[in-house]
Amino acid sequence: MKNTKKKAPQRYFDTEDKKSEQKTEKQHENVEVYNIKITPGLLQKHKFKSHRGHDRRPIQKGKPKKRFEGKAPIDPEKLEAHSRGEGVGKGVRHPLHAEKLRKRERKFTYAQEQAARAEILLTEDHGGLEVDEDSKTTAISQKIIADNVDISAASKIFELNLDFGPYRAKYSKNGRHLLLGSKKGHLAAFDWVTKKLHFEINVMESIHDISWLHTETMVAAAQKEWLYMYDNTGTELHCVKKMDKILRMEFLPYHFLLAAVNEFGFMSWLDISIGEVVGHYNNHLGRTAVMTQNPYNATLCLGNSKGVVSLWSPTIKEPLAKILCHKTPLTAIAVDNRGMYMATSGVDRSMKIWDIRNLDGPLQDYRLRSAPVDLEFSQKDMLAVGLDEVVEIYNNCCSQTTEKPYLRHRMAKTINNFKFCPYEDVLGIGTSNGFTSIIVPGSGEPNFDALESNPFQNKKQRKEAEVKALLDKIPAELITLNPFDITEVDVPSLQEQMEAKKKLLYLKPKKMDFTPRHKKKGKTQIARKKIIKQVARKEFIEQAKEAQKLLNLPEAQKTKKQSFGVLDRFVPTVKSRK
Repeated sequence: MKNTKKKAPQRYFDTEDKKSEQKTEKQHENVEVYNIKITPGLLQKHKFKSHRGHDRRPIQKGKPKKRFEGKAPIDPEKLEAHSRGEGVGKGVRHPLHAEKLRKRERKFTYAQEQAARAEILLTEDHGGLEVDEDSKTTAISQKIIADNVDISAASKIFELNLDFGPYRAKYSKNGRHLLLGSKKGHLAAFDWVTKKLHFEINVMESIHDISWLHTETMVAAAQKEWLYMYDNTGTELHCVKKMDKILRMEFLPYHFLLAAVNEFGFMSWLDISIGEVVGHYNNHLGRTAVMTQNPYNATLCLGNSKGVVSLWSPTIKEPLAKILCHKTPLTAIAVDNRGMYMATSGVDRSMKIWDIRNLDGPLQDYRLRSAPVDLEFSQKDMLAVGLDEVVEIYNNCCSQTTEKPYLRHRMAKTINNFKFCPYEDVLGIGTSNGFTSIIVPGSGEPNFDALESNPFQNKKQRKEAEVKALLDKIPAELITLNPFDITEVDVPSLQEQMEAKKKLLYLKPKKMDFTPRHKKKGKTQIARKKIIKQVARKEFIEQAKEAQKLLNLPEAQKTKKQSFGVLDRFVPTVKSRK
């Protein structure tokens, strides 16, 4: 039998490979092969050609438009609000000083732009009352407001019934703490948001006025005789007997000064950082119980019984300015936070708004139902007016005439004083029977600066803020009507100094009775003896001359000797015995 080998079955991939090989052989017969060296430039060129066909954008003529043009434009009104005034340095001839001033101005403009741009971070906005066209805002009571706000805001409406009235109330600078003082000696301080009591004491004598100091840990009370200071536990810290019979007090936070006026007309400024009285004199106005401060320049505004408002500073014993506001005695004065408007009221039931920068004439003149007890401006320039048992709040009453109040609150108690709470839409009213807190929508500043006054500061932040405030303390000598006087050159006094220097050149020096004491250190004993002998000889000669004058002895007449000219040197001389 023959051995026959079986052929292996063909697979599909074997047939395809053979066909492809045959095709490539036929193709390579008519193809020329070139060896090309690949370089980076060639790759870049090939890449550019491959992308050229896909990019079919229209060709732009001129400058290409940027995707982002730059920083967004700033509203000029916002820039003006953060302006720091006109630049200093015009007319400076020295190039070095001129360049320094230009750099300083560039920093100020940069800070102004940054502050204007940062307003976008102020997310809070002030509120207000919105009613229909037919209804009035004065018809809205505190009960209606409490029903239409959230629980935390409604808790700000409360009332304290106390038995030692009438009470005076004051809020701290950051608006978190409340201080109450009564005519019968009741003194209390507490956190009015959480209702946590700090201290409550009775000083056993009348309290005429109260004030917070630089922090909420210290308070001042003007009692019947002297001024007392207490801490936040009710412990007495100081008793200042230099300030007695005080009627009204104001604390100047940037100067650390406690200003007061007593019933005899004496004004005092106490520097609480060093414990010294920096100003004390009589204003010659008599008893003045109407006093407030201008927060813009730290001057005191006093109103007397003749209707005159006078502005005072601690270093000048005369009023800086005077203005006749009313023909009748004044009952209340208030100045807004910007130092622009001043509101005054008199016994004649009139209330006037003045531009305190010009003191030219009243901007607005209102006639009220009764004489106001107190006046107070809010942070948003709302004006609260106390009329016996009614509090009326006016909005935009300074720049334009308002016919009706913005809000009205009636109580069954006599009003003693009231204060707007900083950074809150709250008005605190001290009454004859306690304290009442009401909501005034839109009265407070919605955004606070945590570095200036922080309502939520902790203990460490409070200590750091106290140290920083002491370092930035402004001297009492800089309290003037224009706070920017310190940046200007005092031309009159400079001329006087220059003239005085010129006069000194033509004056003879004054004779002074001065006997110098010469030290004998370093001299030998022989030289000392010689000096002593000379001094003794001079004294003896002077005594002999004085004795000769007393005895009236004839003086020996000197006879002229005969002169031989050049031959005088050969004339013999007779030596006299000593």
